[in-house]
Amino acid sequence: MAIAIDFGTSNTVIARWNPVTQQPETLTLPGLSIQQSLNPPLIPSLVYVEEATQGKVLVGQQVRDRGLDLKDDTRFFRSFKRGIGADIQGFLPELDGQSVSFEKVGQWFLASVIQQLAPLEGGLDSLVLTVPVDSFETYRHWLGKVCQALPVEQVRMLDEPTAAALGYGLADQEILLVIDFGGGTLDLSLVQLNKSASGNTKPVGFLLKWGNKSLAENSQQQVKTARVLAKAGQNLGGTDIDAWLVDYFAQNQGLAVSPLTTRLAERVKIQLSTQNQASEVYFDDETFESYELELNRETLDTILKEHAFFEQLDDSMKNLLQQARRQGIELTDINAVLLVGGTVQLPSVQTWVKQYFAPDKIRCERPFEAIAQGALQLTQGVEIKDFLYHSYGVRYWDRRHQRHSWHPIIKAGQAYPMSQPVELFLGASLENQPSIELIMGELGQDTGSTEVYFDGDRLITRRLHSGETSVKPLNDKEGARTIAQLTPPGYPGSDRIKILFQIDEQRFLRITVEDLLTNETLLENQLVAQLS
Repeated sequence: MAIAIDFGTSNTVIARWNPVTQQPETLTLPGLSIQQSLNPPLIPSLVYVEEATQGKVLVGQQVRDRGLDLKDDTRFFRSFKRGIGADIQGFLPELDGQSVSFEKVGQWFLASVIQQLAPLEGGLDSLVLTVPVDSFETYRHWLGKVCQALPVEQVRMLDEPTAAALGYGLADQEILLVIDFGGGTLDLSLVQLNKSASGNTKPVGFLLKWGNKSLAENSQQQVKTARVLAKAGQNLGGTDIDAWLVDYFAQNQGLAVSPLTTRLAERVKIQLSTQNQASEVYFDDETFESYELELNRETLDTILKEHAFFEQLDDSMKNLLQQARRQGIELTDINAVLLVGGTVQLPSVQTWVKQYFAPDKIRCERPFEAIAQGALQLTQGVEIKDFLYHSYGVRYWDRRHQRHSWHPIIKAGQAYPMSQPVELFLGASLENQPSIELIMGELGQDTGSTEVYFDGDRLITRRLHSGETSVKPLNDKEGARTIAQLTPPGYPGSDRIKILFQIDEQRFLRITVEDLLTNETLLENQLVAQLS
């Protein structure tokens, strides 16, 4: 059975391919999914750790049904997806004598969902997982490690915006803008769907796991190709709005900042997606305290403006449109705009989109299901062509500013796997130099970075407008920086080694190092760093 999982910051959606109807459908997992009439089955991305050493946890609606999300408890986790692979400022709890990381919580969550899913579907042959467009390779590598322990034959990965474009099932040859605005991230992706001339092309994607058997392929099936033209994204989402609302109620009504008020604030926000005025009342039968929260759309918009919400949206849109123009694509060339994620249901967000696009181009009827159901297309003869979102570069000493800086070697936009490697020549800088060191990194955007940190028990983000490049060093540790031992030793004045940089089909950076003096190959197709 083919399954796709859209693992979200606030909610997770599971879809399967129905072999009878030949259509995707969204699944309900008893006990884990929210039972609601307005939206499709959603699994809240929540975890409560009952026993850490044995990995005994409650996930999804199980946590809410027991009221475990309404109290200050170090065993309760929400929005943990945002912390996976990020540089966290703050401390995670030690539970039952074991340090608990966001990566571990995410692993428990996915494993629990799939453990309950597998028996219902009679075993899983193929699984597709979706990832944010702005995730560093650390997140992708973490996902790969998690998949190794799953009882699934084949696991592949697909960018969330590309999956959404496929999920809306629009016609070939159209240029689509996908705005994916969920609980934790804003992702914009310009996608073009083309029809392959060959009907028997093997489906491709980022392969995370391959078992002993593969899916049967229908050579008569028409294969589609989804090409990503431009991308932009940042850590901004519904959980940030929830936190802003909690702060508003704390300042104006004196309500305590707690998981309970966060839950109530989220409910008020959801109500304002469909009505102008919203209120939530809660009575605690243990403390006999009552809470009443009231808010209207006008006040919500004021709160959003105070936190430069729309300015951040404009920054991402301008970034994406600049990339598009460099490829000769103007605003009027975009045929449709697809809105996905819970946050796109806010009227103010839809109004913001209409500042750029005509209403008849905007589609918002499948905000929750489009990603998971679109990802299933990867199991039905869809080929995905993508490019690197981040650059790879090397660190050097900037004499002018007296500090280290980064020089891009492989720039964002490079298709992978690369057909030709990039060359770099280096020489010795000292007499009798025994080795050459080189620190390489994955470079983010130059327009500032995002700081992820704790405010009490809340994991939140803050944009840093430093103008400096955000970097994930790949090999800046003892024993990994040295890329060439020089025998005989090197001398300044001439090139000594040639480095060939290559990106493989799994997006890993590899290098080959040749000694120009001895004509020896010192490293061959070496993985730069085992990301974690």
